[in-house]
Amino acid sequence: MQRIFARLTGLVSILLLFTFIPIFFAGLRLYQIPMGLLPQDAIKFEAVPWSLFFHALGGLLFGLLGPLQFVGALKLRFGRLHRISGRVFVAAGILLGLSSLRLVSTFPDATTWVVVSARAVGGLGLILALILALHAIAKRRVELHRAWMIRAYAIGMGSATLVAFIQLPVFLITGEPLQGYAADLIFVASWAINLGIAEWVIRHIGAKAKQALLSP
Repeated sequence: MQRIFARLTGLVSILLLFTFIPIFFAGLRLYQIPMGLLPQDAIKFEAVPWSLFFHALGGLLFGLLGPLQFVGALKLRFGRLHRISGRVFVAAGILLGLSSLRLVSTFPDATTWVVVSARAVGGLGLILALILALHAIAKRRVELHRAWMIRAYAIGMGSATLVAFIQLPVFLITGEPLQGYAADLIFVASWAINLGIAEWVIRHIGAKAKQALLSP
């Protein structure tokens, strides 16, 4: 039991550390919106406060529950908790995707067409991945379900890669945020990086499962 919880704590800690910044800002938005304390660069979102609120709520729950969904020990020892948190995770992801599409459609000129397009594709991709994950588990295709859940998490947490490994280091070094089309391309690349890692993880898990079946 102690070994199981050690593995669980380690994986969850790594993923939460990786996604800490977007989760923190999502929680901050949940406080700022009802209190009327949005910063100047986000004042425009007062036109659709509920969309922003649900986007922050979906992002917070999605980011917090995501790591728990990928801990095999939790599923084996606490199957009911895994299923309940999984349902909330899916609902939060769909809420995150829908609110993202709403914000993009409301403020199409808020940024460049590259970023707007990426956010629209990301929102649609997140919703589609979660729907396919639900369809797979309904058919009891557990491996396919897991693969689509991993892809959904990679899409939903795409901004974590951008902020943690690119934007924050550049800002700390130069004192200025990334700007221009180079920043836009890096923004899009963060999703590509996440999906690439997700596909590697899916293949790695599949290979280990096949190896376990073939072992005497």
